[in-house]
Amino acid sequence: MAGSPSRAAGRRLQLPLLCLFLQGATAVLFAVFVRYNHKTDAALWHRGNHSNADNEFYFRYPSFQDVHAMVFVGFGFLMVFLQRYGFSSVGFTFLLAAFALQWSTLVQGFLHSFHSGHIHVGVESMINADFCVGAVLISSGALLGKTGPAQLLLMALLEVVLFGINEFVLLHLLGVRVWGGMEWGVGGGQGQPLSQEHGGGGGVLPLHLTAPPQVRDAGGSMTIHTFGAYFGLVLSRVLYRPQLEKSKHRQGSVYHSDLFAMIGTIFLWIFWPSFNSALTALGTGQHQTALNTYYSLAASTLSTFALSALVGEDGRLDMVHIQNAALAGGVVVGTSSEMMLTPFGALAAGFLAGTVSTLGYKFFTPILESKFKVQDTSGVHNLHGMPGVLGALLGVLVAGLATHEAYGDGLERVFPLIAEGQRSATSQAMYQLFGLFVTLMFASVGGGLGAGLLLKLPFLDSPLDSQCYEDQVHWQVPGEHEDEAQRPLRVEEADTQA
Repeated sequence: MAGSPSRAAGRRLQLPLLCLFLQGATAVLFAVFVRYNHKTDAALWHRGNHSNADNEFYFRYPSFQDVHAMVFVGFGFLMVFLQRYGFSSVGFTFLLAAFALQWSTLVQGFLHSFHSGHIHVGVESMINADFCVGAVLISSGALLGKTGPAQLLLMALLEVVLFGINEFVLLHLLGVRVWGGMEWGVGGGQGQPLSQEHGGGGGVLPLHLTAPPQVRDAGGSMTIHTFGAYFGLVLSRVLYRPQLEKSKHRQGSVYHSDLFAMIGTIFLWIFWPSFNSALTALGTGQHQTALNTYYSLAASTLSTFALSALVGEDGRLDMVHIQNAALAGGVVVGTSSEMMLTPFGALAAGFLAGTVSTLGYKFFTPILESKFKVQDTSGVHNLHGMPGVLGALLGVLVAGLATHEAYGDGLERVFPLIAEGQRSATSQAMYQLFGLFVTLMFASVGGGLGAGLLLKLPFLDSPLDSQCYEDQVHWQVPGEHEDEAQRPLRVEEADTQA
């Protein structure tokens, strides 16, 4: 057992009570508010004489599977690089994702699909929930090894709400106008027109009127990566530990932990085209988004290997760079991948992102801690923060170049307001830029004032400075008699270090 008996007693009650309370509360809210949408409810679907083959489930579910695997396997294993924190990396990812997907279904439902007193869910809401979970897990990467599970659950509780509000502001409140009198629904930024919607026992109900997305961000460079990264980084600054040197010997990796982390990298790399294209318009929209992401990831991988060898000791590769910076290509095209980025543009963006991310791990991460007191365990600033901002700026550039000649009839799909003459390409670019500033504001204020103050509550179980990055604080670890690296911390040892 690690820590004093009083801390162990608090830990025994804190996590179970919090898990039971959160699950009970969400279950009650689901019972009261959540219903199937018209594509999921058998009675409503067949009432409209639809064929089962036309149900959107068959078009969206393959992408959902890929995104789901990224969340639970990709993110979970990417964070097992710490030599004595593998159980916590995978286990707490599992816990956070299981709670956040339920909570985000409610929050996003109230904001996006609340009609006639109910939230209506289907396959798109599952994908949107997983997107929100991705932002939460990105934030947790900055705090990896320095917080307890109860703190992480409370962080998720607040972050999911702020994520939903930020997304709602970007997609629907920045200069809202009704496009062409058409009724639009919400689909994670895709903004496709809806036909018949859900209904209760009395039949089909009229749609509520919303506008098409004001800011385009299909793959979440802003709403997922930038928001999640800077929320976590600001929170890490608020929770700064000046005595973290006491656990510095556990912060590194070993051969097998880096190898397992590479499994997470490969999963994320393979499925990232599905992540960016999951909720884009069916047909050319998804096709184009997947291609752009595919090429960008390939280019970022080559630039990562090149820069890692260039700046590495004796010209040798650093596995930290390969595990992370090779993925930056997926982040950087998140906003612009559904636009006319072109294959060459995707390659150039990916190469730049891999370069910036690798150099960030080598040179900027130490500065973050020494100068700005931000202890970024997983380097989320290099993988998600900087590439996310670059992706948002790339979206500004590509949106500003949008013309009828370049897009043809596809302009109506990507930029409906430009197609209708309600907004110029330059104006759309300014909206994209403003969306980045709004995201940074929500992330910084939310992470600093909201989550920071919440997670600093004294009764929350947090590992001591001498016990960070250690599984045995929260887990029963087998093999405790094998060697010094696997033996649990003794009570007297932990108290002495504290």
